[in-house]
Amino acid sequence: MTVRTAFYPGSFDPPTNGHVEVARAAARLADRLVVGIGVHPGKAPLFEAEERLVMLREVFAPVAAEAGAELDCVTFDDLVVDAARRHGAHLLIRGLRDGTDLDYEMQMAGMNATLAPAVQTVFLPASPIARPITATLVRQIAAMGGDVSAFVPPAVLARLSARFGRT
Repeated sequence: MTVRTAFYPGSFDPPTNGHVEVARAAARLADRLVVGIGVHPGKAPLFEAEERLVMLREVFAPVAAEAGAELDCVTFDDLVVDAARRHGAHLLIRGLRDGTDLDYEMQMAGMNATLAPAVQTVFLPASPIARPITATLVRQIAAMGGDVSAFVPPAVLARLSARFGRT
């Protein structure tokens, strides 16, 4: 039997409820979900890659288990399609919030299809409640003392609170 493997890349800085939605849907499509944190030397993330791996495992493991999918969380610093192929994925998962995301993701899907024809991009739409959530806005709101509890899982909220000196 062939194992259907999906690769879900992102920065996940921090993981949001929108990311959880996408992971939940992806885990229903695949037997194995590999979540890949893209690491780029020129970027200064709020959370180091190892911290994000811990959060992803903590938050996504129950979601994957509920769907009956195996979960792996990894980092990568090369092309998404190369990382997907390295992990045996034939599905590349991308979440969409709005038309702007669609325009960008369609361009990326076209490029990725040329680079790796055996890797199929799958777009998963966000629910209306998750559409406005971005990790960038979550970081900004949290840094300014705002309440981000509606936008992130409790485990992530605890880390954001600790990071910004709040309980």
